[in-house]
Amino acid sequence: MLAKVQSAHIIGIEPYAVDVEVDVSFRALPQFSIVGLPDTAVKESRDRIKAAFKNSGFPFPIKQIIVNLAPADLKKEGSSFDLPIAIGILAAEGHIPINKLKDFVIVGELSLEGKVRGIKGALCIVSKLKEEGDRKIIIPKANAFEAGVVPSVEVYPVDCLVDAVEFLRGEKKIEPFRTEIKFEDNSKHYEDLSDVKGQFQAKRALEISAAGGHNILFIGPPGSGKSMLAKRLPGILPSMTLTEILETTKIYSVAGLISDEKGLITRRPFRSPHHSSSDVSLIGGGQIPKPGEVSLAHNGVLFLDELPEFKRNVLEVLRQPLEDGYVTVARSYATVQFPARFLLIAAMNPCSCGHYGDTVKPCTCTPAMIMRYRSRISGPLLDRIDLHIEVPRVNYDELKDETSAESSESIRQRVTEARNLQLKRFKEEGIFCNAQMKAKHLRKFCSLSEDCHRLLQSAMDKLGLSARAHARIIKVARTIADLDFSEKIKPQHIAEAIQFRSLERQIF
Repeated sequence: MLAKVQSAHIIGIEPYAVDVEVDVSFRALPQFSIVGLPDTAVKESRDRIKAAFKNSGFPFPIKQIIVNLAPADLKKEGSSFDLPIAIGILAAEGHIPINKLKDFVIVGELSLEGKVRGIKGALCIVSKLKEEGDRKIIIPKANAFEAGVVPSVEVYPVDCLVDAVEFLRGEKKIEPFRTEIKFEDNSKHYEDLSDVKGQFQAKRALEISAAGGHNILFIGPPGSGKSMLAKRLPGILPSMTLTEILETTKIYSVAGLISDEKGLITRRPFRSPHHSSSDVSLIGGGQIPKPGEVSLAHNGVLFLDELPEFKRNVLEVLRQPLEDGYVTVARSYATVQFPARFLLIAAMNPCSCGHYGDTVKPCTCTPAMIMRYRSRISGPLLDRIDLHIEVPRVNYDELKDETSAESSESIRQRVTEARNLQLKRFKEEGIFCNAQMKAKHLRKFCSLSEDCHRLLQSAMDKLGLSARAHARIIKVARTIADLDFSEKIKPQHIAEAIQFRSLERQIF
């Protein structure tokens, strides 16, 4: 008898419908074969299914079993086809009514004892079902929290093969699962900015960066507080919106980084890869494309400490996601696209020994060594960083000062107000913050007075800034104006934005 079960397969973060066709025949020698471009994990499902049948009390048919995963020209990988194949075999044998299967999409991995284990990309699959209309899905219990967040899709979590069979027979009732989203306060999960002594200009730069989504580079000697500042940036970012939560959770779901208990990523990611990381680990890819650090930092922060210590080819792959907000990975059988809209914060020393320009410790580097160290960062990459901040050594008077500095909470309130202005401004534009503005948005929302133009022209001539740097100065000035609740960009806003670019020409 022939049975057909609807399932799904993930390539990148995009789900594709797969029909699991199972034919069981007693007119040929017993065998169990799977066709339709299965990878090793799919082929190994034969042994998992046989053991799951035995340990769940179902007789495994000693017949010819042919499983076709259609469309046959789409490569299938992973273990999510275990449960639909097992259900298809049982339906073909008459243990489950075949007409019941047409109402459900089924995914899940089977253990040898018949338990249903979680899969990667469950939220992606359920979101796709929502786009296609009201649907029902049988999913592992471990994926219930992430799948249950999507409205209009009935999610039925099962713990084992027996539960799935009894539910499809109508012998067991399973209520559709719904997840209650709890929005988290970022500041509760990160250390407070009030712990940082001194560094008022760096704190101001962090506030501007958070308010407009601008990339930032800290340059200073060892121990001046660069990493300390960077790790407190997520604490002043506004809470994630529902759209951002779903986007980020999809990426973490595909990467297999979702916890069973929580199921959703509700606070902004903070990723800090080591400088020995490869370009594939940073940007994503592999034989079967997986998201890298830039995608795992989507809607959050990517912190690159000791920036010049990263390999040159690793840093250069950042240029596309910094400009476009996504990563495209091409392979022979598919081209996948991962979202990568993140806030980059980088830190570096001014030279190899770290003490060039230090007022206390002398620099031991030769001019050639300093140039070689700084040249590891290319001009095009530096051009894509909006704010360049010098972080000097903190003196003892600042360290012993017991006066309480401004907390992350109060800064975050100003940042949130500025972001709300931007969300209202860009409501019809498909962008969310000033850093994402294109040329058409600059013309529409960033008109400058003659005084602003003269100031900007003078800075361009003296500092030799590029056209990209010109656009980024205007974006930063727009953010500074938003923090001042000013509808128009004023000369003082332009002046402060230029100040954050002047260090680029002094050092590089």
